[in-house]
Order: sequence, then C-alpha cells, then structure tokens
Amino acid sequence: MKDISDKIDTLRIARARGVVKAGEETIRLVSSGSVAKGNVLEMARTAGIMAAKKTPELIPLCHQLPIDTITVDFDISENEIAVEASVKAIWKTGVEMEALTAVSVACLTIYDMLKPHDKGLEISGVKLIEKRGGKTDFQENYKEPLKIAVLVLSDSVAAGKKEDRSGKIIVDRLKNLPVEVVTYEILPDELDVIKNRLLELTDGGSIDLLLTTGGTGLSPRDVTVEATMEIIEREVPGISEAVRSHGFRRTPYAMLSRGMAGVRNKTIIINLPGSSRGAAESMDALFPWVLHSFRILRSGGHPRKDSGS
Repeated sequence: MKDISDKIDTLRIARARGVVKAGEETIRLVSSGSVAKGNVLEMARTAGIMAAKKTPELIPLCHQLPIDTITVDFDISENEIAVEASVKAIWKTGVEMEALTAVSVACLTIYDMLKPHDKGLEISGVKLIEKRGGKTDFQENYKEPLKIAVLVLSDSVAAGKKEDRSGKIIVDRLKNLPVEVVTYEILPDELDVIKNRLLELTDGGSIDLLLTTGGTGLSPRDVTVEATMEIIEREVPGISEAVRSHGFRRTPYAMLSRGMAGVRNKTIIINLPGSSRGAAESMDALFPWVLHSFRILRSGGHPRKDSGS
C-alpha cells in the first residue's frame, strides 16, 4: 500500500455513475414494486452503501478510511435504471474507489433481482464523474514564479561544525511548486544578525515568502522567533498552528516549537523547526495550501484561481 502518513486531512468527495439497461416491462415491474424478489431500489441502495464501507476488503491496495456519508440514488427511464453514488470523508486519501464500488454493487444487485424477469439485462457506463479534495485541487499557478528566501539559522551549521540538512530539505520540497528559490543562506543564532537580514530581505520588495529553519526551540540561543516578532507587521497564527498540529500528530515534541508566521510589507515569513524531520513535516503541512495567501495579499480578497496573478 502507498504510504500516505505525510498527507493532511481534507474534505474528500467523489461521485460515480452506472446504468442497468432493461426492457420496458421490467422497468414497469420495478416502478410498481412487483419484482418477485422484493423492493429492487431499496435493496440496491443498501447493498451499495454496505459495499462502499467494505471497499478496502474487496480491493487489496485501498486504504481504510472514515467515511462520513454515502448516498445511492436512482433515476428510472423507459429502458434503464441509472445509479449514482456519492461518498464524503475527511481524510488523507480520496473516496473515488468507494463511490465506484457502491455503484458497481448496486448495479449488480439490481441485475440479480431482475434476472428472473429479463434475460437481456446489461450493466454499462460505470465511471467516476466527480472527484474533489485532493492536493491538486489546491494547486496555485502564477504568471511569474514566487520568489523564495530560505534562511538556515544555526550556530553549529554557520561555524561549519554540522552540515545543513533542514534547509536543503526545504529547498528540495519547493522544486515542483510555482516558486523560485533566490536566496539560500546560513546565519548564526544572533538576534541582531537575524533581525537585520530579515529586514533587508522583506524591505527589498522582491521576496514573496521567507522560510527560516532553526532557532524555534527552548534553548537560550534560539532567537529566531524573537527576531521575527520584532519585524513583522501582522501575525498569521493559523500558519504556525497548522505546522504544530500536523507535527503533533506525528510526535508530541512538536508542542515545544515556538515558530511563528507573519507578514511584513508583501512578504510572508514562516519559522520552521531546525530538525530535518520537523522541516519535512512542516513542508507537508504548508504546501501547496499556503501559496493561496499571495493571491489574498495581492488582491485584498479571495480571488478565483483562474483570475490570474
């Protein structure tokens, strides 16, 4: 099975459709409730719902997930019964297989109940008609790549005693996004040095997003948060809350991070942990979702994605 432990939970929605073709007389039996085996549509609805819940048991590589709702509806016409299933869940992976399974089993149930009455039954057109909530729904595109600065803040790395790992992880994770890393620097844990560099980068007008890594813990030398606090104009607490929440579900030590996020001019500054694992998990929590913030900064609202920026 694919490892999805690094993903965040989002509202997942999927709809699927299928058709059972039958003769006119068979359709009349269904509509009048005269089928020998009983109420066809209610039995098919129940079977579809049960099947969706058992999808991981039927399809080997499907993940188990907490389904929040399943609906199975029917549209009867002269020669066919159309089946549509809708599934919702707040989870890390999509529910399209659950919707397709619900439709497939509902169609099979209809077939089973009608076959004594009709030898020409046919199941066709089982397909996914909607899928929402995955990472691709949140992808942002800009006419020009966003300019990113990455600052590694560590006495030991700055002195050459340790190799930078967290900063390189951050840069690597940005490669497939609509951004360009224009600055990558290593600085010691000196409050004035960090503060002055933050001011230079944010007052120049060319940096959209400034990511720092390191200096967010409880050590007396961890001063990144203090430097950030002194220069930002507005805090964006939701960003750091998302980082800590994502991290805490993976290690309780995430509660010890003091990282913050804020805005100065048109630049967003985000403090990330200094550990390589913490940096990687933080990037999972933030991207691509955080890139939507630049549309808000530039437009003053929540523009549509296709409005361009």
